Amino acid sequence: MDYRRFGDTLLVRIDRGEEILEQVKTVALKENIQLASVQALGALGSFTVGVYKIDEKKYYANSFEGSFEIVSLTGTIDTMNGEFYTHLHLSAGNDRGEVFGGHLNRAEVSATCEMVIRLIDGRIDRQYDDVTGLNLFKFL
Repeated sequence: MDYRRFGDTLLVRIDRGEEILEQVKTVALKENIQLASVQALGALGSFTVGVYKIDEKKYYANSFEGSFEIVSLTGTIDTMNGEFYTHLHLSAGNDRGEVFGGHLNRAEVSATCEMVIRLIDGRIDRQYDDVTGLNLFKFL
């Protein structure tokens, strides 16, 4: 992984064999990112995404292996209890044009991933919500 910062924007290259969430955390901690939006594209060899069932308050994971193009990777970097937190969603398509997606649990890059992290001047935290069972924005 390599990256460069240009003002309030970081351009990140995640390399073959690297896991996306691990690299996002590495950059966020190194750059002390408190609040940012994330978007990316690239190619994956495997990934796991989850779908949340609100009535059960539980995520169900789906794993995929093969050749996939990231159609959309979007989300936020922020904090929970003052510590690093990220919430990313991924959609990826196969060679037949079928797209699969959900809450990103894991994604291994097969060729490259080009990511843009846009810093937001502000701060929020997250807190657990008993009604939904999710960690929601807590505006400070």
